[in-house]
Parts: sequence; C-alpha cells; structure tokens
Amino acid sequence: MSGRVRVVVLHAALALIALITAAPLLWMISASLMPAGQANTQPPPLLPDRFTLEHYRALFTRLDVARYAINSLVLASSVTLISVLLNAMAGYAFAKFRFRGRDAIFRFLLGALIIPSQVAMLPLFLFLKELGLINTYGGVIVPALASIFGIFLVRQYAVSIPDELLDAARIDGAGELRIFLAIVLPLCRPILVTLAIFTFMAVWNDFMWPLIVLTDASLHTLPVALAGLMGEYVQDTELMMAGAVLTVLPVLLLFVFLQRYYIEGITVGSVKG
Repeated sequence: MSGRVRVVVLHAALALIALITAAPLLWMISASLMPAGQANTQPPPLLPDRFTLEHYRALFTRLDVARYAINSLVLASSVTLISVLLNAMAGYAFAKFRFRGRDAIFRFLLGALIIPSQVAMLPLFLFLKELGLINTYGGVIVPALASIFGIFLVRQYAVSIPDELLDAARIDGAGELRIFLAIVLPLCRPILVTLAIFTFMAVWNDFMWPLIVLTDASLHTLPVALAGLMGEYVQDTELMMAGAVLTVLPVLLLFVFLQRYYIEGITVGSVKG
C-alpha cells in the first residue's frame, strides 16, 4: 500500500470515527428543532419535517431556563477564576519552594486521587452544614476552590520553569508575589487555560453536588433544572433535547475558542513534565 493510499485510508477512518462520535450530538440538535412528537415516531427521523424554535421559546418563557443558566454561569465562572489562582499558587509552591515535608505532602495528595469523590460527600455535607453553607452558593463554591488534579497539573508544568530565571528576578529585587504574578503566571498560561477549561466544564456539568446542597429551586443550576424538566415533561423529547443543547452549547463554544491553548497546555505539559 502506497503512502498516499495509507493517508487516505487513515483520514477516512478518522472521519468515520468523528462522525460516529458526533452523531448523538447532531441528532440532539436536530430533535430540538422538530415539531412536538416527531422525535418519538418509529423509526426516529434524522431530520425534522419542519424546523421550529418553539421548544427554545418554551424554555425561556414558560420554564425560565435563563435564570438557571445565569446561576450556572455565575458558579462556574467564580469557581474557575478562584480555583485556577489557588491551584497555580499551590502547584508553583510544590514545584519551586523547598520546605519540610514537601514531597511527603505531595505524595499524600496524589494518593488521595484514588478515593472516589462520592465517598467524601457525606462528611463534606456535614462539615458545610456546620458552617451554615447549605442551600447557598458558598456550599457549591468552597469544595471546588482547590483540586488535587489542578495542583498536580500546574506543578508538573511549573517544574520546567528555569530556576536561573527566578533567581535573576530575586537578585533584581523582585519579591515572591511579583515573581509569581509577572513571571510564573505568564509562563504557565497554556496549562492555566487548560485547567480553566477543565474546571469550568466540571462545574458547569456538575449535577450531583448542586442537587445535594441547593434545596431552593431558584438556586438550581442548569443540569439540575434539566433533570427536573425530564421528570415533568418526560414525553416531550424535543423540549428535553432543546434543554440539553442549551446545556452543552456554552462549554462547546468555550472549547472551540480556547482549543489552541488547551492543546498547547496538554502537549507541552506532557513533554516537559
């Protein structure tokens, strides 16, 4: 098989895999534009007989989905901004500062990654209850402010920063805070953008923890509201598909606009880490 034929076969296989992967998403978008009841016919149609936006209008007029989307946006943006900063500080400290027990603490943190998050939900809920954070956004934000994965990701990238560069800045009279803000953060930008994407997507798509902590329906996030929509309008497949599109669309757009930094952070971090 010639080199050109192998390239054609490879690209055809990749295109087929991409199509299979994207097929559920494409049908979800198509179903959200179908008239009521069409998606439940057998066999399910691939395209709508008549395009309509009635389900999207219903989400914003009758079900007030805009409020839940704003709730999700506020939570995801707040957690992302604070979490990226805290994880960057901790990861840089583990990478470049020498203090007693540094390696032991880092190994302990890595060991904690194997513990399922569901195991910690009950003690975490009781702890937040004592702090009075149940049914508040603080109960959702505080547990997500720092993550072991984020610290590990930044630490592995920050190790590659030359010590000579940091020492030169100290000789010139720069303090540690200025070094961190003016040198470390710009150099770590690819991995920080990658971490921001991971964090935003995780908080935006999180269902279980907001469902547990937020008892007031007016505080619910978009995934929680969408789950309630499935229970109330279980036969209205088109309406549920429209809600799913609104949930997926923001994180999809975020990835499209920031994919260059995401890929750079993943590839450079894997090589230098």
